[in-house]
Amino acid sequence: MVTPTRWRTFTATWTWQSSTDVISRDREIWLRFVAKPAVFIACLVPFALLLKGAVDGDLGANPLEHVTHATGDWALRLLLVTLAMTPLRRLSGNTAWLRFRRMFGLFAFFYASVHLLIWVWLDRELAWGNMLADIAKRPYITVGFAAWLLLVPLAATSTRAAMRRLGRNWKKLHRAVYAIAILGVLHFVWLVKADLFEPLIYATVLALLLALRWRPALQQRQALPGRSIKAR
Repeated sequence: MVTPTRWRTFTATWTWQSSTDVISRDREIWLRFVAKPAVFIACLVPFALLLKGAVDGDLGANPLEHVTHATGDWALRLLLVTLAMTPLRRLSGNTAWLRFRRMFGLFAFFYASVHLLIWVWLDRELAWGNMLADIAKRPYITVGFAAWLLLVPLAATSTRAAMRRLGRNWKKLHRAVYAIAILGVLHFVWLVKADLFEPLIYATVLALLLALRWRPALQQRQALPGRSIKAR
């Protein structure tokens, strides 16, 4: 026979579990059908505005320069937003931030690819010899192209199937995103040369994100020797 106390305990546990399941289900629905589509559309807005500006002839006195800089800016911004997802998850305790990391990363690659395509096709007009000479001689082009090359395998292995196939090597590969962000900031700094105000903002944000990312790892490594001594 079930005692009243046990019955109340069972009922409370069942009610709590049911409420938790409902909250988790509602949260999943909100993330999948509201938040993620909204973020996807928001990431496409800058590209749509550039297309509209091109059609309307409203890209300023130098449309090519405007589009080139805009796509490069958004590639770097979205790359930094991608790096911000893990610190935001750690600081807030909310794992939902990580659900947007892949989308932001792929959009960063998209804008970087459009940025490169504009340079290759419209700026250099497919003059491969001149492009190779620029990559070799101009540091800002060298690091920018290197950043894009490093982005390619990250975008290609962003699927769950790739994660399962690569195993632990997947995380090692995707740590290259930090090097890519550094190269992206250098690309901007060396491109601008004179007015460094905006590039330094990006550099400051990147430095903060790197500190938030690596400080816990350093603290964990420093704690390991102490644990070993105590274990002895």
